[in-house]
Amino acid sequence: MLQVSPKMLPRLAEIEKDLLLRRKRAEEEQWLGEIEGIDLTLTFVRAKQADAARLTRRTPVGLGIPTVPSPNR
Repeated sequence: MLQVSPKMLPRLAEIEKDLLLRRKRAEEEQWLGEIEGIDLTLTFVRAKQADAARLTRRTPVGLGIPTVPSPNR
């Protein structure tokens, strides 16, 4: 699965805004198939936005520095 960088959140917001405008036009023109496709795409865009937002809240995990056992043992 493709992970979206949190840096892409503004671009995803632009895409969502454009899709909403396209959906409005499709409703006005009664393009039912187009509305269904746009709704599906909006679902995916919003899921990617949520994934990217979740990545911004992650904190790094300290794994420590590995040690090598001494040969004297």
